Amino acid sequence: MKRLLPLIALAVGLISAAPVPDLATRTRAVLAKTSGTIQIPGLRHPVTVLRDRWGVPHIFAETQDDLFLAQGFVAAQDRLWQLEIWRRTGEGRLAEIAGPEAVERDRFARLLRYRGDLAAEYASYAPDAKRILEAFVRGVNAAIAASRDRLPIEFQLAGVRPEPWTPEVCLNRLAAFGMTINSSQEVLRAKLGTDLGWQLADELMPAEPRRPLQAQPHAGLEGVDEKILSLPRSTNVPLHFQAAANGSNNWVVDGTLSATGRPLLANDPHRELSLPSLRYLVHLVAPGWNVIGAGEPALPGVAAGHNDRAAFGFTIAMIDQQDLYVEETNTANPDEVRFQRRWEPMRVVRESIAVKGREPVAAELKFTRHGPVIHEDRERHRAYVLRWVGSEPGTAGYLASLSLDRARNWPDFRKALERWKVPSENLVYADVDGNIGWQVAGLTPVRKGWAGLLPVPGAGEYEWQGFLPAAELPSAFNPARHFLATANNDILPPGYPHELGYDWGDPARALRIAEVLGAGGKFTVANFERLQYEEVSPVARALVKILGEARGASPELRPWVDRLTRWDGILAKGSAAAALYEIWAAKLGPAVLKARVPEKWLPIVAGRLEQVIALLRDPKPEWFGQDPRAGRDALLLQSLEAAIAEAKKRLGPDPAKWRWGTLHTATFRHVLGTGPERQALFNLPPVERGGDGYTLNVGEGPGFSVTHGASFREILDLGNWDRSVATSVPGQSGQPGSLHYADLLLLWAEGKYFPLLYSRKKIEEAATERLVLAP
Repeated sequence: MKRLLPLIALAVGLISAAPVPDLATRTRAVLAKTSGTIQIPGLRHPVTVLRDRWGVPHIFAETQDDLFLAQGFVAAQDRLWQLEIWRRTGEGRLAEIAGPEAVERDRFARLLRYRGDLAAEYASYAPDAKRILEAFVRGVNAAIAASRDRLPIEFQLAGVRPEPWTPEVCLNRLAAFGMTINSSQEVLRAKLGTDLGWQLADELMPAEPRRPLQAQPHAGLEGVDEKILSLPRSTNVPLHFQAAANGSNNWVVDGTLSATGRPLLANDPHRELSLPSLRYLVHLVAPGWNVIGAGEPALPGVAAGHNDRAAFGFTIAMIDQQDLYVEETNTANPDEVRFQRRWEPMRVVRESIAVKGREPVAAELKFTRHGPVIHEDRERHRAYVLRWVGSEPGTAGYLASLSLDRARNWPDFRKALERWKVPSENLVYADVDGNIGWQVAGLTPVRKGWAGLLPVPGAGEYEWQGFLPAAELPSAFNPARHFLATANNDILPPGYPHELGYDWGDPARALRIAEVLGAGGKFTVANFERLQYEEVSPVARALVKILGEARGASPELRPWVDRLTRWDGILAKGSAAAALYEIWAAKLGPAVLKARVPEKWLPIVAGRLEQVIALLRDPKPEWFGQDPRAGRDALLLQSLEAAIAEAKKRLGPDPAKWRWGTLHTATFRHVLGTGPERQALFNLPPVERGGDGYTLNVGEGPGFSVTHGASFREILDLGNWDRSVATSVPGQSGQPGSLHYADLLLLWAEGKYFPLLYSRKKIEEAATERLVLAP
């Protein structure tokens, strides 16, 4: 689930500002019942739910139907408010509780709604997907019914009542949209090219593999700018008018590199940090099922984890699954678009959006053969249309895990991933027989003769030619180097014949993982714990190395240069050098690029430090003047002087007291955590973080805040499942007042893990709550 929007906090505006007497007592009075017996209509047999001391529910059922009914019930016990917001957001019904500010978000959600063949949709995920979803939503609805007279405190404060679910709720395309790319990059490249020229745009945002922008179709790009994305951006999903953010890490080693002689698999998928957490851990046990790991609370199954035979984890694979089409509209009828020299009518769907405190808003939703119309330019007679994979059956995010969870071996695993369409992923694999593997999965459009780097005309010359067969996506099995690793980097094998995408994450993290694993050794779970939290920055080391080459430092500045060049490049939260480096690095990009890039563009393009490093390593006159080496050195030293002044202002005059963690904090705020009493109930104190966007322990966000990183981590031991470990943040429960609301925050903040227990014996020993769901 996406980070809950600030606009949902407007629901607080629906709430009386007067203090609520004894709010904490009211909150505790409506906590979910997690011990004892609860009767659930629709169950065939009793189900036992053991919650361990870290809040992970281990669900033991006698039938598959009972198992998923129980999963839905248990998830709703812990996360009912989160589920309600997720449902309303996906259905385009948020304005009913948040008011007019949510209308455009609702409009976009309705544009993205899947409107195709439902039978094909369900069958795409698994042969029994519809039955599983029906059982899951019966469980959610049973939890809603059970809480009717004692709703969680969020509902009481917001004046909202949860509504029943249908299986279609889980087919949410708005959630899937945020996990696909690259319409925003197309707009960015188009605007860069038309504003600054195609050669400079190509330098600032190069495609990988190389595809020069000058050679791409440029028809109809005048007027393309960020307003085209105003509707998608109203959703606050990760579609930003900037380069794609860094993401996740995974790796796996075979027994040759393991102290136990059996594989080890590590995964830390990165998304926005939120309260409640995006991830939810669960253990599902029934005939045909014994899988544990993390998924999203609104969906059945487990997306990253293991069953009794195989383990799996993922990182986004950066496949280009979106295109922006510029459709010509008919001057005589703006609801017609040109296709192959003829006018075609748009499909127009008229709906009504209910709005809290206002009259309903009429929503006119338009579609062409390419997809939903997200912006119209009446002056230029254009409609901008999103072509994306979400219009195809089987593209609700993560639901194909219903097949993946039951994979018993490598052929099963690859067969299951033929169903995995969204998000596009690098999935690493290990099994108890000692095998390891990697498979890219995701619905991949085939573009012939064009690259998808820029918006294209919609008149018929630039059409998708179907989709790449899943079997032709990159993969590896039991490689000679004994390990596999991905980190959103360019994973295309040498000579690979197909185009998947051109916007990959920076390679620094992937190179660092390969450096550590490639050095050999006998790795343990503890080794991988440290590696997941490692804060070595190859980018920082590269920049301070260049700084050390600079000539002309004044006697006053030389000690500061020496301080950075002697630094080990580890972005520890307690490091003074790391604090100075980060302030300096934030100034360096704009200082370098302003020679050719206008001021308004600097905040957008200057954050790509890999580009800045390339320019600094090979200084050229167009960037640094007639004597480029001298110009470069002067710029390095001047920006460092400015960074020192800012560090003294922010952190005080004594450098010995500077800490990177003072600036770099993660704060978990609930959307209802407004006002002193509610802040005390809902919100959590700031947590200092090390690392940045280029370290394995990723922590990044606007300014120096941390809003993005690994809320969930897993390290899976194929030699003994009970030795596996995990972290999550801030806790399993979304209910304030619960013991599991924030009990995992301190572990996460300190880089510590809890056991991801799998055997019934170990689970029983660690169980603190026993709940029986009875027919």
